[in-house]
Amino acid sequence: MNDATSASSAGHPAQRVVLSSDDIDRALTRIAFEIIEANKGTQDLVLLGIPRRGYPLAQRLAQKIAAAHPGFDARESLGQLDVTMFRDDLAHQPTRSPLPTQLPKSGLDGKVVVLVDDVLYSGRTIRAALDALVDLGRPRIVRLAVLVDRGHRELPIRADHVGKNLPTASSEKVRVHLSEVDSGENEVVIEAGA
Repeated sequence: MNDATSASSAGHPAQRVVLSSDDIDRALTRIAFEIIEANKGTQDLVLLGIPRRGYPLAQRLAQKIAAAHPGFDARESLGQLDVTMFRDDLAHQPTRSPLPTQLPKSGLDGKVVVLVDDVLYSGRTIRAALDALVDLGRPRIVRLAVLVDRGHRELPIRADHVGKNLPTASSEKVRVHLSEVDSGENEVVIEAGA
């Protein structure tokens, strides 16, 4: 997961917008329908967002699924999964305070859990999420939905639902700006590497 800065891409010539607010909305609508189709409805479906930007994306997906499938309770099927203490790169990352893990009242046992994150890069955040899930319950199925898959995997992890495949150079940074977390526009930008 890449942390985004709160600055807008305006005035930064080294940045280019690759997904606008409308593009993000369309991608999430498509992912919501893919999730419903893969699950053959919404029974036993739980969305777990990975902080910081995965959780607001999971909220948006839950709302879209509820709009398309009125029997789906977006509130009761949504949670947040903090993976900070399960990461294998804590010594190499800036200090980050863990955020609360919040699970649906029904728990995770026997559920179809869709992990939601903003950017899939090395795969290490998702590996940490899978380790965290083991401590919390035993889902029947675990799937992965990401807004952006930028490649450069270090672990054998693949997303089931992808908003946009975005081939990038390793030196580039993908920044996701969401109104729930960042001030400014909803957008995805690529910053040129140093």
